[in-house]
Amino acid sequence: MLDLRLSVAPMVDRTDRHFRFLVRQVSQGVRLYTEMTVDQAVLRGNRERLLAFRPEEHPIALQLAGSDPKSLAEAARIGEAFGYDEINLNLGCPSEKAQEGGYGACLLLDLVRVQEILKAMGEAVRVPVTVKMRLGLEGKETYRGLAQSVEAMAEAGAKVFVVHARSALLALSTKANREIPPLRHDWVHRLKEDFPQLTFVTNGGIRSLEEALFHLKRVDGVMLGRAVYEDPFVLEEADRRVFGLPRRPSRLEVARRMRAYLEEEVLKGTPPWTVLRHMLNLFRGRPKGRLWRRLLGEGRSLEALDRALRLMEEEVGEEGKQEKPGPKGQAEAAPGLAREGV
Repeated sequence: MLDLRLSVAPMVDRTDRHFRFLVRQVSQGVRLYTEMTVDQAVLRGNRERLLAFRPEEHPIALQLAGSDPKSLAEAARIGEAFGYDEINLNLGCPSEKAQEGGYGACLLLDLVRVQEILKAMGEAVRVPVTVKMRLGLEGKETYRGLAQSVEAMAEAGAKVFVVHARSALLALSTKANREIPPLRHDWVHRLKEDFPQLTFVTNGGIRSLEEALFHLKRVDGVMLGRAVYEDPFVLEEADRRVFGLPRRPSRLEVARRMRAYLEEEVLKGTPPWTVLRHMLNLFRGRPKGRLWRRLLGEGRSLEALDRALRLMEEEVGEEGKQEKPGPKGQAEAAPGLAREGV
């Protein structure tokens, strides 16, 4: 059962298990995705390090990349065995490494191969296999071509499409590909109109919950990316306004939970900075937020976090505590796939 109304995009070197745990403290409803994980890394690498996650991270999807149907099917089976709720196929990464490996956005040039991959993955697992894709390649995309691609993938069993609403320009850097190709969210809206039986999530350049709520009037879901990494509290009102959950955590509450999490991780041998680096923006735009960032960045230790916490406790106090549940049905929630099967 998938609820795709709001999710956090897979981001390389960002959405590891520590950042996902942090996001989960801010929103219980938002859907989380792993970093893009190449199938060969799953088959040959340290699976526990690559794939392990905490139960609190559900709902969570594993994003896989590759070009060989058999390898991707086996990687999907392994991901399902680890307990992931969804397996997502990356058809959007434009990086040089992806091009060399024949995966990501360049696979859009070979829809027959994509169909073979989707069929193999779909037959290998019982959890949903979904697609994350671009509008097309090299700025030559047309809506008709996009619709034909979706139709071909749907014939192979795909029912859920997360669409980064830009073209992929293979000569540009990954960063430039997030900024230069124009956004066409209206194309994703149109896909939903033309294929009402399929599920569409729009992604790309969405910076606020208000923007997400606007798109949710036209599509089934919205995926936010770097806006969440730059300030996790972009999701501050997500549980109440999207999922109808009567909660609104404060930054200080989340910081305290992460302190307990870090202490537990350090006892397991996790270097503190692997967790702390994701917490730098926790008080972004707030009084003493820059000092918080400096204390963590310079100290890189549990003791540094304790010093920063004491500072923020003095500055912030107890404001913004979690709201008490109100009468049933009182919380506002966005319409959408209220955990319907897809």
